[in-house]
Amino acid sequence: MQPTDEALIEAYLESGDEQAFRTLVERHQDQIFGYIMGMVHDRAIAHDLFQDTFERVIKAMNDRRGSYTHKGQWLSWVMRIARNATIDYLRKQKKWSDVSSDDDEGRSFWDTLESDMPSADADLHRMQQRAVLNRHIRRLAPEQREVLLLRQQTDLTFREIAELTGVSINTALGRMRYALKNLRGMLEDVDQQALVGSVDDRFSM
Repeated sequence: MQPTDEALIEAYLESGDEQAFRTLVERHQDQIFGYIMGMVHDRAIAHDLFQDTFERVIKAMNDRRGSYTHKGQWLSWVMRIARNATIDYLRKQKKWSDVSSDDDEGRSFWDTLESDMPSADADLHRMQQRAVLNRHIRRLAPEQREVLLLRQQTDLTFREIAELTGVSINTALGRMRYALKNLRGMLEDVDQQALVGSVDDRFSM
């Protein structure tokens, strides 16, 4: 039986168990990196921001030895650090607008795409679908893209996403609805009916 996140955190905080911390990172790295990558669209930059995130995480956890206050919320806490690092970068690049106001409303998504094609063709088809979807996700407004990526890449609830992004839960839900509406519209414009159905299934609210 795999140790829980909290057991791994306790092992690291109490005895400096580096293997416990590595296990914790490996367990959640796809979710965290996927969010960062979806926001910056550059693998090298995403790797740098991922590294920066965990440098901040390690420093914060070491500063809090014996008094760690995020029990049961480690991933949400790390995602907040990843988001801050990512937005800091985007603001420096002048590619991010402030979206903190309330005045607008398990498995990766792409792993759910199915095909009847032989394996090699199916893999190519999924890669093409992923490229199409990524291209359209990039066209979403920043606040819509972020909530969609947070929902897609992590197990965070809408309440946790709202707390993470500093908005009301209704605003987070509204941004998700607009993201889905706009994404469906873009996919329908290019006649990507299979992807429209998959979006509906994966992100149903």
